[in-house]
Amino acid sequence: MLIETPRLRLREMTESDLPRLRAILQDAETMTAYAGPFDEAMVRNWFARMLERYRNDGFGLWAVNRRGSDEMIGQCGLTRQHILDKDVIEVGYLFNRAFWKRGYAVEAAMACRDYAFDDLRADRVYAQVRDTNLGSMNVAIRLGMTVRGRFVKHYRGIEMSHFAFAVDRPAATRE
Repeated sequence: MLIETPRLRLREMTESDLPRLRAILQDAETMTAYAGPFDEAMVRNWFARMLERYRNDGFGLWAVNRRGSDEMIGQCGLTRQHILDKDVIEVGYLFNRAFWKRGYAVEAAMACRDYAFDDLRADRVYAQVRDTNLGSMNVAIRLGMTVRGRFVKHYRGIEMSHFAFAVDRPAATRE
């Protein structure tokens, strides 16, 4: 899998990405919405789950590199999720804190949203955002998403309130 934008390349993660994946998933500030940083077992499980998604679904969270660089600066992609009592396609994004506030999350997520509409023929794309995560809310809004509901996720022994953002495929591209 390869998606390119003017500044970024999205590709499947490989074992060689684990050090940079750890830098994201084990950073306390980055992982605030996940109730704290991951330990090594959680990082390995996350990575294994992405590889499984690539095999089973043909997509998952992909490594994001700046064009012309092999350095993974984040991950962005599509996953199947259960949101508001429906099985949906969700766009997710999680970047190394050193690369925040540069528009990379929006650029990568827009490309993933468009891939979901154009290639997967999805009618709607969701983003589940913890209700305390203003940065991710702003990304979702810049993707054209609006809040469609609110729900609670049980994660790491904590009840976490989330917004279900979504955007519908433009009518001009519907079949």
